[in-house]
Amino acid sequence: MAPIAAGDTLPEGTLAYFDDQDQLQQVSIHSLAAGKKVVIVGVPGAFTPTCSLKHVPGFIERAEELKSKGVAEILCISVNDPFVMKAWAKTYPENKHVKFLADGSATYTHALGLELDLNEKGLGTRSRRFALLVDDLKVKAANLEQGGEFTVSSVDEILKAL
Repeated sequence: MAPIAAGDTLPEGTLAYFDDQDQLQQVSIHSLAAGKKVVIVGVPGAFTPTCSLKHVPGFIERAEELKSKGVAEILCISVNDPFVMKAWAKTYPENKHVKFLADGSATYTHALGLELDLNEKGLGTRSRRFALLVDDLKVKAANLEQGGEFTVSSVDEILKAL
């Protein structure tokens, strides 16, 4: 399947997270993105160095700037279970705007065409690193990385697309 690209409609899918009452919830990606401008950040794995030290912190630190440019939701998706995503989110106590969502079986990652085979490294199927700018379910920018690179999916690149 071809990777998601600018001009495509965001596929529907269900992701998981823990709410403020520590209850496991399922959420439709369309319910979060329909009629809104959203940024979806995909990472290969929670707690991994580039994701934890560079990629996600940029979106947390510049969330207010994104919001001021009309972004309603900032969603971070990883092929990890919701328990891992909850623990990872807690490592960013300053975070007020980025939602950490689990795609435990990579089902949504496959729907986006962004799976990354890391079986040889013992990590199974993961997600390519990416950042999508979506407006009312239409992809306006699809910044997709190759391999383990971190060159085009930063918050700076998404801000340029706004």
